[in-house]
Amino acid sequence: MVVRRVVPNISSDAAQETRAFYGLLGFEEVMDLGWITTLASPSQPTAQVSFMAYDKTAPVVADMSVEVDDVDAAYAAVRETGAEIVHPLQDEEWGVRRFFVRDPNGRVVNVLGHR
Repeated sequence: MVVRRVVPNISSDAAQETRAFYGLLGFEEVMDLGWITTLASPSQPTAQVSFMAYDKTAPVVADMSVEVDDVDAAYAAVRETGAEIVHPLQDEEWGVRRFFVRDPNGRVVNVLGHR
């Protein structure tokens, strides 16, 4: 399995202020779905940070997102270990297939792949 990027997710009700703060560090907006905004480095596009007030289809805001090349294989691997699935594997309307899993530290990880 190949990891394509890892993105920290910040739970935030201060979208404009957060966008402005990370803009000071050189980040530019690459996605805004209203409930989630992702900023990226123009020179290193996989260097990203996302912030959101809530998740549109999941019960919690994940602590981080990990994009992989085969989300179905990742899902099978974590299920085999008995890890807690926080949000089931599903296709989302914004073009990703994803699930949430709780890591051994209690952090929620959004594992996704683009369709």
